[in-house]
Amino acid sequence: MKGLFITLLTVLACGLTACNSGHKKNRDMGQETRLKIETSAGDIVVKLYNETPKHRDNFIKLAENGTYEGTLFHRVIKDFMIQAGDPESKNAPKGKMLGSGDVGYTIPAEFVYPKYFHKRGALSAARQGDNVNPKKESSGCQFYIVTGKVYSDSTLLGMEQQMGQMRLNNAFNALAQKHMKEIYKLRKNGDHEGLMNLQDTLIAQAEAEVAKMPEFRFTPEQVEAYTTVGGTPHLDGEYTVFGEVLEGMDVVDKIQKVKTDRSDRPEQDVVIKKVTVLD
Repeated sequence: MKGLFITLLTVLACGLTACNSGHKKNRDMGQETRLKIETSAGDIVVKLYNETPKHRDNFIKLAENGTYEGTLFHRVIKDFMIQAGDPESKNAPKGKMLGSGDVGYTIPAEFVYPKYFHKRGALSAARQGDNVNPKKESSGCQFYIVTGKVYSDSTLLGMEQQMGQMRLNNAFNALAQKHMKEIYKLRKNGDHEGLMNLQDTLIAQAEAEVAKMPEFRFTPEQVEAYTTVGGTPHLDGEYTVFGEVLEGMDVVDKIQKVKTDRSDRPEQDVVIKKVTVLD
């Protein structure tokens, strides 16, 4: 998410496998884990998906070792999401820029898309941007809960078309990155015709790559959710969704409506008191 700056390090194997709590047996048997996030605004109960085991186990580990206790919901945007989990937000003075804290590792992306998407109440992992994080690895600790908004059918149709164009842009940019030395040389020599020819070649290659992909379409489940309860469809396939809210969306809504400063930090701190594994 915007505002999150974390050091890209290799994921420490022990960091993601050290969670050997008494709840592991239940997870192995297919039971989804529920946790209670106690905040100064009220309690939120979430469940974690077993199909995203690295994110699930990491979140449980951080809950059990108290990492989240005293942290803030440091980035709140109405009709979008509420973000928390920055260790540097504990006892942070007013005006301090937050969002760059981490726990020293990232988590490989675990996209289970389109089954899990950014509907209202989705629990997702924050991360650095694609320019420094092309594999879309998640922050080891920061997360957000989606509030979003309701979309019309026509708006979703327009977004489908935009997603298709985005695929083409991404394919072109990836190809251009591989030809940067050639591009710099052509620019240095002032070879405008050479640049245009290379551009046409890369566009054709990008179009050929995208043509092999199935046409982007929202699933019926996505359309139903986004046109009724709402969400943030433009985040789908970009950030790992690893759980959802079961109880306490009224608390989430209460948090998203608080007054914030220019950095989207609530003017009155919203604190996570404790995160407890229920089962």
